[in-house]
Amino acid sequence: MSARVGEREPMAKVDTAWLRMESPENRMMITGVMVLAERLPLARLRRLVAERFLAFPRFRQRAVDTPAGAFWEEVEPDLDWHVQRVALGPTESREALQALVSELASSGLDHERPLWQFHLVERFGQGSALIARIHHCYADGIALVQVLLSLTDTSPKSRSRDALPRRWLKEDGGDVFRRLLGAGRAGFSKALAWTGRVFDFGGQMIRDPSLGAVILREGLHIARELARVIALSDDPPTPLRRSLSAEKRVAWADPIPLEEIKAIGRAYDCTVNDVLLAAASGAIRRLFVDLGENPDGLTIRATVPVNLRPLEHAKKLGNHFGLVFLELPIGEPNPVARLERVAAGMRELKGSRQALVAYGLLGALGMGPQALQKPALELFSRKATVVATNVPGPQQPLYLAGARIADIMFWVPQSGSIGIGLSILSYDGSVRFGVIADRQCLAEPEALVERFRPELEKLLYLALLEDWEGPITAEAAEAWRKRLEATASTPVDGGAER
Repeated sequence: MSARVGEREPMAKVDTAWLRMESPENRMMITGVMVLAERLPLARLRRLVAERFLAFPRFRQRAVDTPAGAFWEEVEPDLDWHVQRVALGPTESREALQALVSELASSGLDHERPLWQFHLVERFGQGSALIARIHHCYADGIALVQVLLSLTDTSPKSRSRDALPRRWLKEDGGDVFRRLLGAGRAGFSKALAWTGRVFDFGGQMIRDPSLGAVILREGLHIARELARVIALSDDPPTPLRRSLSAEKRVAWADPIPLEEIKAIGRAYDCTVNDVLLAAASGAIRRLFVDLGENPDGLTIRATVPVNLRPLEHAKKLGNHFGLVFLELPIGEPNPVARLERVAAGMRELKGSRQALVAYGLLGALGMGPQALQKPALELFSRKATVVATNVPGPQQPLYLAGARIADIMFWVPQSGSIGIGLSILSYDGSVRFGVIADRQCLAEPEALVERFRPELEKLLYLALLEDWEGPITAEAAEAWRKRLEATASTPVDGGAER
């Protein structure tokens, strides 16, 4: 039986927490952009949204927050408002597209309507560009990947709306789960087994007496992890931690071959995610050095989302993930040592219950009075400087309403006083790196984006040096510098860090 306009259903408590995190300084939207190789007419896009996007009933509902709790209310979406045509202005450059995405990422959605919107740039180069904004209370990143996959096909000719997600899950699903940041099964399997039963998708306790013994066994681990998280010190003051302005800026890098990153991982016996986060740490270090800051000995933290449900359940939408605090050793000048420290930190987090603690806390915040959420959120947001997330996508070209997706990127929201977001997305054999930043924290996120690829190149060419052994010597560093100078995409400063 279909829902009727005006009908309400309670919102899950974790989703309620994300709804209430909204602030003028940090809009709780997931923002994405697709660059299409061919032109996409607005009428065709609206038909696609009506047929496939609105096939998810949740997107026909608006979020209603009241003192008694939050609800989903059935409405009739107005596609003329939800799917709009926009123009870039006199130029159709990438800089103009970044400026438009930045403006939209800074603007809130209309809470009188369902909290999602598509903006189509019909003329961008030889094709079009599509910008999507969806509020975090609807779903997490993994679930939204499934939503976007449902809009696409593997050929210009349209197929069944759920054929691609099924194929992707069958072919890539197991590997995707392992590639998610921190979401390795090792150390999590037992905890996930009972968490999936203790918490439903709203984070509410399920009535299952048989869980008592399991919860008692895990309870001590959870209590210790909670105490450890609360005891974490605030992140140190740096140029990336400042009062927020509510004005966001976005930037993204050109695609990087995934095979290059895998080669680095094989050389140093670590994961793709370790390599990417180590490169991000190196980029932040290089940025600080170029700004005249001394990062030596400095460590900052990133909050990293961890998937807490089987990937095949992603289509159910909602938020079902936890957060962990990962140390980024930007004070380490040796790129290999930096990678080793990131990898060690990820291994430690995979064996912890930190993600489960965060998930439980989000559920508790969603159940508690709204007045308590802001101070609790601020307490935890002070412990990190950036949000870092990785969403893996299909390793094959996709088509949206017959137009090939040439490039794709997304940005996740930051919460509390955090003003920097790092996003990594893999698609069709390449990796994309993007940054969203509050203007007060980083006025030009391109400055961080352009330093990411050189950090990967450092690790790649150091791995290829046949005489590479142990710590970086002055001779090895000089050989590395000369080789990079000849082959890197950007010049290497003299006096390589040792």
